[in-house]
Amino acid sequence: MIKIGIVSFAHMHAYSYAQSLIDLPGVEFSGVWDADAARGEEAGRQYDALFYRKLDDLLATNIDGVIVCSENVKHREHVEAAAAAGKWILCEKPLATTIADAKAMIAACKKAKVGLGTAFPCRYVERLQDMKARLDKGEIGELIAAACTNNGQFPGGWFADPKQSGGGAVMDHTVHIADVMRWLTGKEFTKVYCTKGKLLHNDIKTDDVGSLHLEMEGGLKLSHVASWNRPPSFATWGDVTMDLAGTKGSMFVDAFNEKVDVYSNEAGKTEWAFWGANADLGLVSDFMRSIREQNQPSITGEDGLQTLKLTIAAEKSVKAGKMVRV
Repeated sequence: MIKIGIVSFAHMHAYSYAQSLIDLPGVEFSGVWDADAARGEEAGRQYDALFYRKLDDLLATNIDGVIVCSENVKHREHVEAAAAAGKWILCEKPLATTIADAKAMIAACKKAKVGLGTAFPCRYVERLQDMKARLDKGEIGELIAAACTNNGQFPGGWFADPKQSGGGAVMDHTVHIADVMRWLTGKEFTKVYCTKGKLLHNDIKTDDVGSLHLEMEGGLKLSHVASWNRPPSFATWGDVTMDLAGTKGSMFVDAFNEKVDVYSNEAGKTEWAFWGANADLGLVSDFMRSIREQNQPSITGEDGLQTLKLTIAAEKSVKAGKMVRV
């Protein structure tokens, strides 16, 4: 039996990861720590897991690993503590808010000889896996350009505080697309031009929309829109779309368009009932595999570092008003 703890429910993805732990055979969701005791206690009751008032007390138990879902700026502190306790770690994206912190986290896990994964569940979306298989077969020839979006709802709370989040929609919603493109192509980003601003939420301290123009190794061109532009009445949090152009054809994927439209009087709005595979379950399943086999998760801390480098470069581009190197 693999025993897992969750470090903070500050990020909403923690709830999906917790349910995934419960749904997986041979896995026990053993404990919760949260700096917000009320939130942590409620999560513990909801998922029948013990709540610990001190992180050290959770890490001192016989759990095999932790999933870190604290505020972005706290990732380094919590990952380093878990590594020192000898626990395998899956960390919510972005891996950190600075390159220095990300490198320190990777180094700490390497020194402690524990696995470090970055939470990029989009790699477990079946439509994107099919896209990768078709690209690998050369069905559209050489990939020359791509247009992508990652639009979502404004998460609220600490996400709008750059001291805790590290940035707004550009930070939050660029890393997913960046990781998928690196996975699809095996290439790194080389240049980025970014503009960003506020579209709908003028009272927040961060951007809620960004437009990015990027280049990857080999001259591949990419455009990307990252935003928190979905209203509260929207059926779900947002989208991931990818429109790829190759020398022999093209492909388009709306990654989460596996749904049934439900017109609910009870909810007072249209809802989407999803029927596709659970990407978060795929992510957590791979983390369990890495613990069983005592090796790195498929999506590593280094993957998290590479996407962070892109978002940091995007911020530099905004300030410089020109394209910059990653």
